[in-house]
Amino acid sequence: MTKGRNTMLDLFPEAEKPVEIIPAKKLSARAAALYLAPADHFQTRPAEELRLGFDGISGDFHAGPTRRSGGREPWYPRGTEMRNERQLSIVATDELAIVAERMGLAEIKPEWIGANLVIEGVPHLSMLPAGTLLFFKGGVTLKVDAQNGPCRIAGRSIAENVGMADVEAGALLFPKAAKRLRGVVAWVEKPGTIRAGEEISVRVPEQWIYRA
Repeated sequence: MTKGRNTMLDLFPEAEKPVEIIPAKKLSARAAALYLAPADHFQTRPAEELRLGFDGISGDFHAGPTRRSGGREPWYPRGTEMRNERQLSIVATDELAIVAERMGLAEIKPEWIGANLVIEGVPHLSMLPAGTLLFFKGGVTLKVDAQNGPCRIAGRSIAENVGMADVEAGALLFPKAAKRLRGVVAWVEKPGTIRAGEEISVRVPEQWIYRA
């Protein structure tokens, strides 16, 4: 278009400019691996199945209808009781491989960072929008709440597991290396049992960019 001429969007008052809507879509995926955390420990361990109720994974460290606020919720005093929308941590092996390379490591195991579920078949898993639904073939439905922001707790766990000489340096490096690659958190919309290898139908909702 010739410089100085109005584009079509310029013809609309700000409040009437059309908003781009990206249509909803469906993807096929697979529950490649499952992990469970002891009730008293952040790190997870491999499991063949996960039994889910409305409170999350039965007996898991992050189970419960509510949780205590932390650094991710600066609008509340730390320790405020709030809705637990972080019942499950979901990651992808391809994204963890990128993070490991950035940190100069051979690998990062999902259990080191407290993951409950490894999903295969979803490109850019960490970029799934809030509201994405994961329908498992066995009947469970999970709802994605948000991207999982990487923290120093997970970084310290990685550093300790790989035997880094400077654990605190590793703890600080992980949040930078894993930004937008740490997976997503989700909560149980429909309970039941998830089994390793189970097929998943992923329904990504309509998306748009809100600009006030």
